[in-house]
Amino acid sequence: MSVLDQNLQKLNGHLARFRESGILNRIAGEDRPGSAGTFQSTSPVDKSVICDVARADESDVDQAAEAAAAAFPAWRDMPALERKKILINVAEAIEARAEEIALCECWDTGQTWRFMSKAALRGAENFRYFADQVTAARDGQHLKSPTLMNVTTRTPIGPVGVITPWNTPFMLSTWKIAPALAAGCTVVHKPAEDSPLTARLLVEIAEEAGLPPGVLNTVNGYGHDAGKRLTEHPAIKAIAFVGESRTGSIITKQGADTLKRMHLELGGKNPVIVFDDCDFERALDAVIFMIYSINGERCTSSSRLLIQDTIKAEFEARLIERVNNIKVGHPLDPATEIGPIVTQEHYNKVTSYFDIAKEDGATVAAGGVTVGDEGYFVRPTLFTNANNKMRIAREEIFGPVLTSIPFTTEEEALAMANDTQYGLTGYIWTNDLTRALRFSDKLEAGMIWVNSENVRHLPAPFGGVKASGIGRDGGDWSFEFYMEQKNIAFATGQHKIMRLGA
Repeated sequence: MSVLDQNLQKLNGHLARFRESGILNRIAGEDRPGSAGTFQSTSPVDKSVICDVARADESDVDQAAEAAAAAFPAWRDMPALERKKILINVAEAIEARAEEIALCECWDTGQTWRFMSKAALRGAENFRYFADQVTAARDGQHLKSPTLMNVTTRTPIGPVGVITPWNTPFMLSTWKIAPALAAGCTVVHKPAEDSPLTARLLVEIAEEAGLPPGVLNTVNGYGHDAGKRLTEHPAIKAIAFVGESRTGSIITKQGADTLKRMHLELGGKNPVIVFDDCDFERALDAVIFMIYSINGERCTSSSRLLIQDTIKAEFEARLIERVNNIKVGHPLDPATEIGPIVTQEHYNKVTSYFDIAKEDGATVAAGGVTVGDEGYFVRPTLFTNANNKMRIAREEIFGPVLTSIPFTTEEEALAMANDTQYGLTGYIWTNDLTRALRFSDKLEAGMIWVNSENVRHLPAPFGGVKASGIGRDGGDWSFEFYMEQKNIAFATGQHKIMRLGA
């Protein structure tokens, strides 16, 4: 039996219970149906129905928010070492069920086994890392003045809402939920309606690992009702959101009346700038990896290649050869490098840019075609003879589509790199250290990698500027979002107090 057949067999075993009973909301440690009925989750691999999913409406979100509020005092006041132990238990339980998580995620989203098998373990790393930070999360500073001793501390902000997307949903959910729980917050999680399976697995795993009921609640539904209510609910003190820039703007408006704190991880049209003094082979590998891995459905993908004209012909020739050799296929086949696009709607969006590129005057140098009609498969695509004013260079396609744009000088490359509404990441390939320092200093992006693909370091800040978001994840930056800063000032003597009305 092939590995693909083995994976399919295991997957069917894991999906059996979902097919029988569907996915319910999880509120206060109980399974609850959706007041708005159900919706169906389908697989992009073959368009088959996976299961029915409980559709939450405003009343269900109210119940979840109330459950999170009720559970908050006990979770906040639990000794740090006890919370740390529970979060480590969650990490270990994720590791034990990593294969199940990865298989479900592949089938639910179309992501490939070669990447999702690691993404589940990354989720465990997130819990383990933030568990290790629990005991120091509330530590502050001693700030002495001539008359007062100021002592700072942090306290958890309260119940928070976490709204996560359909690309690598399990890992991104843990990225938000783990630090919130470590800080002492309780959570209402609304996963994307297009990828509900692993959110259900996460709340099951967490409760089985000892997380008290109501500390993590999961409601499934749509943004215009369940998501809107979550962002408006007065008991929810903050919203951590990952998704499109336009949606980020909408939820910011929805949370304004309750003065909700917002952390927004939004879109990107990220440049990778390749100079002619680069390490050619490593740059080629990184350019290919950062747009065609994860089906191109990642906010940090380098979807604009700015290539110096002195090496443009050779670099693009090698690109075309490599891109045409990328294996598109069943996501549970370990040999597959690109699986199907997540939904019919997104498939239509991605494929629409094949014609847009031609209308703009660009060349479809590789790909630009769909594959079969069983699922939402496309060939990895490369556009050449493009410029930075074309739609394919300005709009976030969010698929396995790369636009190559030539430049001559460093100044020209910098101007093009910054000529975008987004500012999430940038990638620079050069062996000139002073150029790397100059360029990275002026590049408008929250995260920049020099001579590297995106290598995530959990203590480092993650986030963007401009339309790519507000706030930072990672390390202590996560706690700054999920906690309130408090200053307590103790008089150290009999300092003079102004007397009024004496």
